[in-house]
Amino acid sequence: MNTGKVDVLLGLQWGDEGKGKIVDVLSQKADCIVRFQGGNNAGHTVVAGGQKNVLPLLPSGVLNPKAKCIIGPGVVVDPFVLLEEMDTLTSKGVSVDHIYISDRAHLLMPYHVQLDCLQETRDDARKIGTTKRGIGPCYADKYTRIGLRVCDLEDWDVFCEKLSHALEMKNEMITRVYGGDPIDRDELIARMKPVRDRLLPMIVESVTMVNEALDQDQTVIFEGAQAAMLDINYGTYPYVTSSNPTAGNACTGSGVGPRF
Repeated sequence: MNTGKVDVLLGLQWGDEGKGKIVDVLSQKADCIVRFQGGNNAGHTVVAGGQKNVLPLLPSGVLNPKAKCIIGPGVVVDPFVLLEEMDTLTSKGVSVDHIYISDRAHLLMPYHVQLDCLQETRDDARKIGTTKRGIGPCYADKYTRIGLRVCDLEDWDVFCEKLSHALEMKNEMITRVYGGDPIDRDELIARMKPVRDRLLPMIVESVTMVNEALDQDQTVIFEGAQAAMLDINYGTYPYVTSSNPTAGNACTGSGVGPRF
C-alpha cells in the first residue's frame, strides 16, 4: 500500500498558469518530483536567487538538489535539448546529479523535429500551431510502435538497428511526401554516440523508484505540463497537445496506481 504524501500539479486552462513557480515552492520539501507527460514543448520558468531558469523538459523541482527529479515513462525526451538544459544549469552552479530518466520514456529524434516543421508549413490553412519541436511525430511513433525508447540506448547495436529501421521510413516520408532533405544515418548515429554516453548513468527503472518512495512515506510531486484544455482527448481538439496533461495521466505517465 502506497502511503506517502502526493501532490499533483496540473493546469486547468491552456497552460502558462505559473505551475513551475508552484512546483519550485512545493519541491523544497519533496523527496521526489516526477514529470509525467509532454516534452520540450512545455516551458516552466522559475526565478530563484535572482537567476531565471527556463525548464522546458526537466521537472521544475530540479532546483532542489536533495530531491530526485525523474523524467517519467510518459514523457518524450529530446536528448539534445535535455543535455543543453542540464549544461545551462551547471553553468549557473545548479547541480544536475539528481536527475533520472525512465527507461520507458521515448526518445525524440531530429527526424521528428523535421517532420513537425514540414507538416506545419505544408498547408497554412490547416496549421495546428505546434511548437515545431517534434512532439506530435514522436508520440505518433510511440503509438504505431516504431519509436525508440531510452532503454534502447543500453545496447548500442540494438539502438543503431532500430534507428536505421525508423530512419528509413522517416526519410521516405520526408523526401517523397514533403519534398524535404533526408537525414544522413551515419551522421545521426555519430551525433548520438556521445549523447548516449552521457545519458547512460541517468537511466533508471523509474516505476520501482517512485513506488518505493511512496511506500517509504516520502513526499512525491507529479508535475504536468501544458493544461487540461490542451488534453488530446478532452481539450480544444485539434488545437491540443499530443499527450494527456490531466490527472489520470499522473498514474499512467509515471507508473503508479490510482490509489497512491
